[in-house]
Amino acid sequence: MVQNDMENTSLAHILVSIVIPVYRSEPILPRLVTEISKAMVSEKLADRFELILVNDCSPDNSWAVISTLAEDYNYVKGINLRRNFGQHNATMAGLNHVSGDIVVIMDDDLQHPPEAVGKMVAAISNGYDVCYTRYLNRKHPLWKKLGSQFNDWASLKFLGKPKGLYLSSFKAVRRDVVEEVIKYDGPYAYVDGLILDVTRSITTIDIEHQARLEGEGNYSLLSSISLWMKMATSFSVSPLRFASFVGFALALLSIVMIGIIFIQKMLHPEIPAGWASLIATILFIGGVQTLCIGMIGEYLGRTYLKLNGKPQYTIGALTWKTNRRRHNDAE
Repeated sequence: MVQNDMENTSLAHILVSIVIPVYRSEPILPRLVTEISKAMVSEKLADRFELILVNDCSPDNSWAVISTLAEDYNYVKGINLRRNFGQHNATMAGLNHVSGDIVVIMDDDLQHPPEAVGKMVAAISNGYDVCYTRYLNRKHPLWKKLGSQFNDWASLKFLGKPKGLYLSSFKAVRRDVVEEVIKYDGPYAYVDGLILDVTRSITTIDIEHQARLEGEGNYSLLSSISLWMKMATSFSVSPLRFASFVGFALALLSIVMIGIIFIQKMLHPEIPAGWASLIATILFIGGVQTLCIGMIGEYLGRTYLKLNGKPQYTIGALTWKTNRRRHNDAE
């Protein structure tokens, strides 16, 4: 367990970093910054926090808005990625630039109430390494809720997630845990998997899930499947073990079926050979073989890209008012 440095520490002496990956949120950002600022004032953290907005190469004018906000507010930092890397990789870019004792990760759509940040910070200050939020009255569509249930089951099997823990994208993490998380430099980051690799000192708080302020969510069914594949193949060998188990089971089934067919042919020589059953068997075994080869290929592909130095993210620009200048960085 990570050393409990901040236990019984007053919130007034804690620095908080809030990391928000941004994509297609141009009209929401000013309101988002205002609401977070109000919440920090009410928690007496007005001068003890920074807000890191990571533009994941959004196709709208999100970066222009972030740059303006960084000029207007001392606590706003802007990071602009050179291309779209995905939510988790953008989050990793933000985590590599935090300076706070406690790091809060949240979405850019105001479905996560900023008022909950104080409770999360308090939970970390009381000794936990991580504080996740559990949504009440979720505002997501049905397919997304069902997908979350499947993802919950998969993370339980593949990542060893504690039972009953919901891996929300709204969470607070102790700084020294973040330092361990950002040691991962692979191209397929999955923040929750990295956190679970580091610690099991985790608590949760309940929050009211807010309706999205404007527009629609950025996660489609395809991107959700891609995220699940990242979780399953980047942090667990269970899919490979499953493929091995299926292959072994089919081999046993084939031996049994050969025995049954042989016995039937001996007892009933008049039984004609079954063309339909033969084709069905070939297609079934071929499909399973293709599935297993695909799983192996997924692992090999990720290993190949990692060995060839595929970047986790690349930064095009950094901006914040305290420096009075903009930096160019080609990480």
